[in-house]
Amino acid sequence: KVYIDPFTYEDPNEAVREFAKEIDISCVKIEEVIGAGEFGEVCRGRLKLPGRREIFVAIKTLKVGYTERQRRDFLSEASIMGQFDHPNIIHLEGVVTKSRPVMIITEFMENCALDSFLRLNDGQFTVIQLVGMLRGIAAGMKYLSEMNYVHRDLAARNILVNSNLVCKVSDFGLSRFLEDDPADPTYTSSGGKIPIRWTAPEAIAYRKFTSASDVWSYGIVMWEVMSYGERPYWDMSNQDV
Repeated sequence: KVYIDPFTYEDPNEAVREFAKEIDISCVKIEEVIGAGEFGEVCRGRLKLPGRREIFVAIKTLKVGYTERQRRDFLSEASIMGQFDHPNIIHLEGVVTKSRPVMIITEFMENCALDSFLRLNDGQFTVIQLVGMLRGIAAGMKYLSEMNYVHRDLAARNILVNSNLVCKVSDFGLSRFLEDDPADPTYTSSGGKIPIRWTAPEAIAYRKFTSASDVWSYGIVMWEVMSYGERPYWDMSNQDV
């Protein structure tokens, strides 16, 4: 089984219908805002599907006043995530597209992003625990490469951690690579955003993104984990990197 790029569909909504389950809004209860995403708020909430027990979920919402293109880009993440099934890849529960706001609903990860989680718990884990986190991330990335999916933005900030310290690869949005945002120093290069500190030299120089360039990024993640969330090349500017 290999990954199918949702942008190869003439109608991107077709990809959403194929790979993401539509959830009725009555099954979803938003409880609190826990962050801001690229397209709107990220919330914690509960999902109660018929015949299943209630679970905590993360809910990404699409802010009002969106364009058709923003809706397409927002939902493309669900079309991508919905193709994956692995214990170290964030699990998509489904989408809400038939009512407002439009939502992407995933499993809830209690400890949030790996970089901030490590900084918060500086020095608290054994080497075996840290290596266990890295093994989980490696298993998820191996699965993605077998699916012929190139992540392009593997970094500790895009890995989520649950209450059992299981790490899962997340953030399958594509739109950030298509437009430059000078306000975000993490992603900087001419003609599109690249996370310089995590990106392989050939990907920076020739925009050649492959599973091999994901391996380079994984090496940087190993460094982030063993240093408890230190910023890669912390003493250098992006230009120097």
